[in-house]
Amino acid sequence: MPIDGEYRPSTIEWVANQVAEYEASGGTRANTLRETGIPVIIVTMRGAQSGAVRKIALMRVEHEGAYALVASRGGASYNPAWYANLLADPHVMIQDGPEPRSYTVREVTGAERELWWDRSVAVFPTYAEYEVSAGASGRIIPVFVAEPTV
Repeated sequence: MPIDGEYRPSTIEWVANQVAEYEASGGTRANTLRETGIPVIIVTMRGAQSGAVRKIALMRVEHEGAYALVASRGGASYNPAWYANLLADPHVMIQDGPEPRSYTVREVTGAERELWWDRSVAVFPTYAEYEVSAGASGRIIPVFVAEPTV
């Protein structure tokens, strides 16, 4: 099910540009995190406060058709704004290639979080550094799992 409404691009210019280029090319361009070569996905969601359509690029951490959405914010002491969006409305669209598909997200904890965290660090080892930085302020980096909507 598409997420309709007014689209408000990220206020971070490079993020907005990456999303636009990824979507315009059907995922054939702007499909890695800058110069790292690590693949990304585009996640579309509804803004918790604005109700507007929001889009972000996140590391591609996929396992058997499900995806981890890691709310790292680079190891900051606070969650990214999109964290609240997913708590308010768990329906998202994920584009991993030419076409977006519908998913439902849920925040994971305990052993399930650790499993997905390990998968995420295997894709992007810098997450381990972010965990230390966030932990210094008492924050545990949230991890969501996105599963295809039936």
